Amino acid sequence: MREVVLLSCKDCKNRNYATKKDKKKQTGKLEVMKYCKHCNKHTLHKETKA
Repeated sequence: MREVVLLSCKDCKNRNYATKKDKKKQTGKLEVMKYCKHCNKHTLHKETKA
């Protein structure tokens, strides 16, 4: 079952992206390099609680 998760910037802590994740296949927290419009650069975004 896929669930919606929020991604927040590691530097400024803003929640910038929402994506879907399969909870059965990926049990750990999702970490992706994405562009943060508040920091004006690519930063690490981690999964947060909704």
